[in-house]
Amino acid sequence: MKEYIKVKHISKVVIILVVVLAIFSLVGFLNSQTQTPNQQQTPSESNGENKTSSGTVFSLVEFPELVTAVLTQESFSEKKDDNQEQTLSKNKTLSDFKKFTSEEDFKQYLASSDEQSSYRGSFGVSSSAKEMSLDIAVPGASLDSAVAPERVSETNVQVMGIDEPDIVKTNGTDIFVSGENRYYLKEPLIAPIVNGIRAPEDSSNSKNLTNIIKAFPPKELKEVGGIEEGGNLLLSGDNLVVFSQNKILGFDVSNTTSPKKEWTISLEDNTQYSQARLYNGKIYLVTSRYVDRYNPCPIRPFTVGGEKLEISCMDIYHPSVVAPVNVTYNVSTINPKTGSMDLGVSFVGSYDSTVYMSKGGLYVAYPYSVGSADFLVEFFMENEDLFSSEVMARLKKLQGYEISDSAKLVEIGLIIEELMQTMSSDEQLRVENDFENRMDSYAKLHKRDLEKTDIVKIDLSNFDIKNIGTVPGRLLNQFSLDEYDNNLRVAVTVGGSNSLSWRYGIDIEDVNDVYILNQNMKTIGSIIDLGVDERIYSARFIGERGYLVTFKQTDPFFVLDLSNPTKPKVTGELKIPGFSSYLHPISENIILGVGKEGSKVKLSLFDVSDPTSPKEVSKNILDEYWSEVQNTHHAFLQDSKHGIFFMPGEKGGYIFSYKNNNLKMVKAVSGLRARRAVYLDDYFYIIGDNEIIVLDESDWSRVNSLDF
Repeated sequence: MKEYIKVKHISKVVIILVVVLAIFSLVGFLNSQTQTPNQQQTPSESNGENKTSSGTVFSLVEFPELVTAVLTQESFSEKKDDNQEQTLSKNKTLSDFKKFTSEEDFKQYLASSDEQSSYRGSFGVSSSAKEMSLDIAVPGASLDSAVAPERVSETNVQVMGIDEPDIVKTNGTDIFVSGENRYYLKEPLIAPIVNGIRAPEDSSNSKNLTNIIKAFPPKELKEVGGIEEGGNLLLSGDNLVVFSQNKILGFDVSNTTSPKKEWTISLEDNTQYSQARLYNGKIYLVTSRYVDRYNPCPIRPFTVGGEKLEISCMDIYHPSVVAPVNVTYNVSTINPKTGSMDLGVSFVGSYDSTVYMSKGGLYVAYPYSVGSADFLVEFFMENEDLFSSEVMARLKKLQGYEISDSAKLVEIGLIIEELMQTMSSDEQLRVENDFENRMDSYAKLHKRDLEKTDIVKIDLSNFDIKNIGTVPGRLLNQFSLDEYDNNLRVAVTVGGSNSLSWRYGIDIEDVNDVYILNQNMKTIGSIIDLGVDERIYSARFIGERGYLVTFKQTDPFFVLDLSNPTKPKVTGELKIPGFSSYLHPISENIILGVGKEGSKVKLSLFDVSDPTSPKEVSKNILDEYWSEVQNTHHAFLQDSKHGIFFMPGEKGGYIFSYKNNNLKMVKAVSGLRARRAVYLDDYFYIIGDNEIIVLDESDWSRVNSLDF
């Protein structure tokens, strides 16, 4: 009976340890797969928006050293080169990048990176994961001043003057509409019958279509042309750029009735589009591809004019401190008129990037989990009374082994199992309970050591990497980043009980932090532990203030004073039902929140004139379960002249007045799935998948409509 109890305790402790090791090794993956609030139908439902997730199958093939350790229970040799024993210290800021010297240098870096990583990259880069596409309506060069409107809407942008790809663009007289669900069918519409059998339909006859609509004056509303390519669009003068799956195409649209394709850039070698910006007549393109660990470089990401462009090993940067990497990023520029490319900057990082661009710099941020084995060894070092000094020495020695983090976790399990077999059942019970309680406290105290986000800053003046900074936690989207007075403000969520408690019971609650990094990407100020046991649902930085919404049961709306970047502080907080997943500054002291309350779309006006006491001065519950504004903020449009804004919905399009700080619906247009809106002078164009409706803003009467 004694032996049974002893084996029972050994098994329980070992199982607990194995589970917690596995949980820690997967914390980064689970956190990165956590769905963003913008994707949710309700806070408790699954969704589909900001991040695209796909089913992932884990295989022991991904961890060959882990398999070997389990099957043979062999130990591993220690490192010969102490210089390679580099780990990311707590809250460390990486100061510089270096270029690889050769393909072998790249492979050695990957090997060192794998030793720290709890898992290898086998998950897709989420190009739409944090894609918050914006649109600026830029007047084209060929406008006829006799019919050109005086007011042309600029769709919702994070940084004014920096355009982002979207499905709708306008030059003031024409509207370009590209829908991902619309196709142009060449004849025949019905497949022919051959020998009495209907031939299969030729899918190659189906093309995504971009419609060109003459929109101004509205009485002349009609479709004048089209392009047999579709996707997100950028418009620079008379040049329309289409981002279509694995290629980028440039069209001359000076003659809208007969657009002419000028150039094509093909994405090759498994290269994926991440994001793009248009600024000062240049397109800044961010792409990524998974690292081929057997042949990591050179890479050939683009074909331009029939010629493959090559990036050599010596042109790819890596952090000077070894960090987990599985993706090679490239930031290039494109001339929208000619399609000529400057390959720019390439660097390694991890998947799931967030792109933010100011007028001085372009930032690419990506999260990763820090090695779990070192985390556990440090826990044991702080709790030396749990085990004998001999065991503690073995655990410390393990940190120097030249093996992956996953294999180290197995080694730790073997060491503990061996120790437990020598203990009495009473001692096993003590260690088991102490371990559980102390690990719970330690994990909460050190949660900022488990997941980090690297932020690479590219200087636009010389188009080179300026610096790289590191913050704890993970970003929500591009609004989590903002540059002001040469400092970068960053909002992150840290922790996440779901990733640890579901199998082991370690409840690491969510908290939310704001960090301020100087121009050298070093942290100079912070606010920590906002919204305990909640996570960020929306963020907005405006001048010397920041606004943050966290959520679990209620919607805490935080007002932050960032006027002193070294001493940022919370000045006010408001708790209300529901949550806001998008924040928009309606005026200097009025912030609009778009989100949900219960299962319905909710609009809130927050008065922040007194930053110590924010108030919800008006709200409206829309009879919609979802609005595309919750997915991409460029679906939102404000017209300050008339004191209104547009909200798209599944049932129709809605126009709200916010005059006198009171939300009032002034127009609802039913019968179409509204996607976008633009205004030209005082005419308001609501754009659906296959329809445009034009309204007169003076009385909101219908002026014209077009099916296309």
